[in-house]
Amino acid sequence: MTDRIPPNPFEERSPEDERRHRKQRLAAAFRIFGKLGFDEGVAGHITARDPEHSDRFWVNPFGMSFKQIRVRDLILVDHSGTVLEGSWPVNPAAFAIHSQVHAARPDVVAAAHSHSVHGKAFASLHRSLRPLTQDACIFHEDHGVYFDFGGVANDPEEGKRIAVALGDYKAAILANHGLITVGQSVDEAVFWFTTMERTCQAELLAMAAGDPVEIPEQIAQGVHEQIGSPLAGWYSAQPLFDWILAEQPDCLEER
Repeated sequence: MTDRIPPNPFEERSPEDERRHRKQRLAAAFRIFGKLGFDEGVAGHITARDPEHSDRFWVNPFGMSFKQIRVRDLILVDHSGTVLEGSWPVNPAAFAIHSQVHAARPDVVAAAHSHSVHGKAFASLHRSLRPLTQDACIFHEDHGVYFDFGGVANDPEEGKRIAVALGDYKAAILANHGLITVGQSVDEAVFWFTTMERTCQAELLAMAAGDPVEIPEQIAQGVHEQIGSPLAGWYSAQPLFDWILAEQPDCLEER
């Protein structure tokens, strides 16, 4: 058996190679979301900032199934909402939310949002996650809550308010709406979303079963420091990406 060479998260690339890499990871990310059931009609979007133009991001075409997206289908949108590359329109909510998040957070390369079942169920509670499990500690004092649901988020002003609620955190719960996560790579943002959705599910199950006991503050903070870093998120995402690329390599098609 040939030893697998692990990927290098610190690899330096030319702008062209970095763009290609981000688009490949983005296309794979949509397949992951589709496979895990995070799609809901035309709702949901993941973005990756363009490496050369910080006011532009790559995103899924409005109305295309996550389960079918390939690299060649991705569209490039600027912060005015103009589609610069691609023939499909942009989801108005994707522009309204992601343009404001990317503008407010220069450190963010990627942002992920969808109407996943347990995320939107938990979002109806209008509160933050508790440190009930080891994985929940990833978000301990590291996620915001946006309380002011104002309908479909087609207005950039709504996006600005969401960006404020997100603050410097890795994630936010959008009341009566769903979840949003961000990262310094597509991989990181995707893993945060995946594990946040499952953390919502775990807390809802624990609440249904009884009165769950929280992990003590000092321990929760220590666990957060161990498994809540951008590097930890990136590494934790690799099994997901390896799996989907082995199963659905057509997502990398560029032509």
